[in-house]
Amino acid sequence: MTVRPIALEDYESWCLLYAAYAEFYAVRQTSAMRDQVWQWLQQSPPVIYALVAENVEGQVLGFLHYRVFARPLAASLGAYVDDLFVVPEARGQGVAQQLIQAVAQIGRENKWSVIRWMTAENNLRARACYDKLAEHTHWQTYEIKLPILN
Repeated sequence: MTVRPIALEDYESWCLLYAAYAEFYAVRQTSAMRDQVWQWLQQSPPVIYALVAENVEGQVLGFLHYRVFARPLAASLGAYVDDLFVVPEARGQGVAQQLIQAVAQIGRENKWSVIRWMTAENNLRARACYDKLAEHTHWQTYEIKLPILN
């Protein structure tokens, strides 16, 4: 298995996986929404970054989206993993671990001080993986939903 930055030729595979990810979390996602995210991934500099994991046949097995953020209190930079998805048939094969380890290596190279992410409380399989790789923090998540104005 290889983990690498996403490339233009990954568009179709990424679309299928991103749609499956949205379905997993019961999020209504349109092709226009996926195209917006793809644009963010491709613009220079990217709004968000993506890594993909592929097998020796070149099939994309999973992806990870992340973005860099400033940590004013720590006077450092960190990264936030927004999305991580592995195709069901490849789960349990170390794909998620390799994607997380790859973004951690990018963080070490760029002197980030932290990599953060969250998952659903009931996503027990993912949590079992994450518990082996990272510290489960005491922080609680809050959000304010805002209307999208066009």
